[in-house]
Amino acid sequence: MENEKLMPESIETDKIKKSNFLPVIAGLFVGVLVLSNILAVKMIQIGVFVFDGGTLLFPFSYILGDVLAEVYGHKTARKIIWAGFFMLIFTSLNIYLVSILPSEKEWLLQKEFDDILLQMPRITAGSLLGYLLGANSNSIVLSKLKVLTRGKHLWLRTIGSTVVGEFIDSIVFVAVAFLGLYSLPVLIVMAFSNYLFKTVIEVVFTPLTYKVIGFVKKREQIDVYEYWEKPSMC
Repeated sequence: MENEKLMPESIETDKIKKSNFLPVIAGLFVGVLVLSNILAVKMIQIGVFVFDGGTLLFPFSYILGDVLAEVYGHKTARKIIWAGFFMLIFTSLNIYLVSILPSEKEWLLQKEFDDILLQMPRITAGSLLGYLLGANSNSIVLSKLKVLTRGKHLWLRTIGSTVVGEFIDSIVFVAVAFLGLYSLPVLIVMAFSNYLFKTVIEVVFTPLTYKVIGFVKKREQIDVYEYWEKPSMC
């Protein structure tokens, strides 16, 4: 679909509204985002690398984000990113609400519940800020590279956008979520580990991302080019 003629904006918008795959991809994106933040409460160490549990799943949100931005454009991807933010906040508020409600007298796990899940608000704050900067940067870079490369070299676009997005996200997330809880050397190792792991995961999955994007473009007959779209974080 890379050589397909560009569609008028009104036709593109109409096709996006009738998309069969967009709701599924958007749902997976939001689900992965929320679940990775819940898993982030546990710290994992493998050799010299230290990272939070959400790191195992979080790269897939970037892969899904690449599919959204590449097929449907940055404008549509941005709306779904904001939907993910809303669900993160909604999840954190509900966890806090459940925590402060009185417990049944025979339920003795209140401390354990609080120790684990009440980390979510700070993790969510770090994730929101990191992802606001990282995922939007990823989406913008991908969309702009698409125009510059005239729709070619998808592997270069997805990897290039990930290198930028994941770097910003990892630094901001670790600083906001864990500063003061761990020593500076541990935070540096954690940020580096997160960045390295997430980037490697997406690079490894680039062939799969390429196939998914090609499949969705072919089935949906959608391939958005945003020549006049100005970079925006909101």
